[in-house]
Amino acid sequence: MELIKIKTINDWKNVCGTFRQKNKDTKKEESIVRKILNDVQDQGDKALVLYSRKFDHPKFSVRSIKLGHKEISQAKKNVPQDFIKTLENAVKNITEFHREEKRRILSWEKKKKDSFVGQRVIPIEKIGVYVPGGRAPLCSTVLMNVIPAKIAGADKIILCTPFGKDGKINPYILLAADLLGIKDVYCLGGAQAIGAMAYGTETVPKVDKIVGPGNIYVALAKKMVFGNVGIDSFAGPSEVLIIADDSADPRFVAADLLSQAEHDPDAQSVLITNSLLLAKSVKKEINIQKEFLSRKSIIDVSLKKNGMVIVVEDLDQAIELSNLKAPEHLELMVKNPSDLLKKVKNAGAVFLGAYTPESVGDYWAGPNHVLPTGGTARFSSSLSVYDFIKRTNYMSYSKKALDKINIEVSKIAEVEGLTAHANSVKIR
Repeated sequence: MELIKIKTINDWKNVCGTFRQKNKDTKKEESIVRKILNDVQDQGDKALVLYSRKFDHPKFSVRSIKLGHKEISQAKKNVPQDFIKTLENAVKNITEFHREEKRRILSWEKKKKDSFVGQRVIPIEKIGVYVPGGRAPLCSTVLMNVIPAKIAGADKIILCTPFGKDGKINPYILLAADLLGIKDVYCLGGAQAIGAMAYGTETVPKVDKIVGPGNIYVALAKKMVFGNVGIDSFAGPSEVLIIADDSADPRFVAADLLSQAEHDPDAQSVLITNSLLLAKSVKKEINIQKEFLSRKSIIDVSLKKNGMVIVVEDLDQAIELSNLKAPEHLELMVKNPSDLLKKVKNAGAVFLGAYTPESVGDYWAGPNHVLPTGGTARFSSSLSVYDFIKRTNYMSYSKKALDKINIEVSKIAEVEGLTAHANSVKIR
C-alpha cells in the first residue's frame, strides 16, 4: 500500500492523475455479451437454457428458469431464526428511510385564470432486479434494490439470480426476497439474465427498468440494452476514501480500509490524513489485521493495485482532493466531522465519526448502499425511490388563454422555420 506525501503543486497533480481511471479494453467481452443478447432476443428460453448450462449448471432446463413459491418460502427453514429477525430489522430501517424520500416526491398543479399546468409523479410499472451469485450471498442487494421500488409503487418486481455450483439458489437471497413479498424469482445469471428481462422470453416477462450489480458481462449487457429498458447505472469497482486526523484510532481506519479491499481485487481503498504518525500506524495495523481475515488473498491484490495512504498539509487540502476524487464512500474520522461535511461537494455517501463504519451503511442504517462509483458522484446520486418513478407533465388552455399567447407562440415557431407549428396555433 503506497504512502504518498503531498507538498508541491507537482505532487498534487501526480496524485490527481492516479485518480483518473483508464478505460479498459472490453472488446472481447462486448462481443460475447452481444452474441448472448442477440440469442436471447431471437431464441428466448432456448438460449437461456443453453447459456445457463454453459455458465451455471449442466443440468439446467426450462423448468429450472422460474423458482416455485414453495421453494422461496422453504428458504426460512434453511436459515437460522436469529438471522431472520436481524434481516427483518434491516428491512425496517431501509424502508423507513425510503418512505421519507417518497414524502418529498409529490405531484403538483398550478392554476392560472384560463389555463393550468402540472406534473404527475407515476411509478415505473415493471422492475427487474439482478442479484449476483458467486462466493457471497448478497441478501443486502435484494433489500437495497427492491425496497425503494416497492415504496415507489412499482406494479411488478421480478428477481434474477443464478444457481450456485450445487444447483440451488442461496437461501439467504431467497429469504430476503420472501420477506419483501417477491414471488417471481428466476434462476438466471450473467448477460442472459439481463437479456431475458430486457426483451422477455416465453417464461421471463419483459420489464421497464433493470437494476442491480454484476460482473463486467452483466454491466456491459445492461449498457447494451439501455434504451430498450432503463438501467440504474454502469457501475465500476467499489471504493472508499477515509479522511482522518490525529484523533482517529488507527485500528478503526485500518479495519475500514480492509473491509473495502476484501470486495474485489479492483476495489480502491484510500486514506488521506494530515498526520504522518497516523499514516504509519494505519499501515502497521493493516498488516496485523489482514492476517486474520478470510479473504486475505483478495485484500493483498486490492491494496497493492489500488491502496493509497496520502499525507497532506491540512484537512482543507484533504477535502479538496476528496471532492476531486468524488468517492463512492467517504468516511470522515476527524474531531469535528459535521464541520467537514459542509465542505463535501462530491460523494456517494458520507459516514461521520469513528463509530460509523461503511458496513453500517451497507446493511443497517437505511440509506441505500447502491452508490455512484468511478467519480460519477460528481453528477449522480445513490439509488432511491426517485429511480423508480417518472414525471409526466400536463397542461390545459382555454380558447381565451390561447388567444392571448397566439402571436408569441407563432413568432417562436416561425423563427425556427416550423410553420406547421405556427399554423396549429393560428388555426384555432
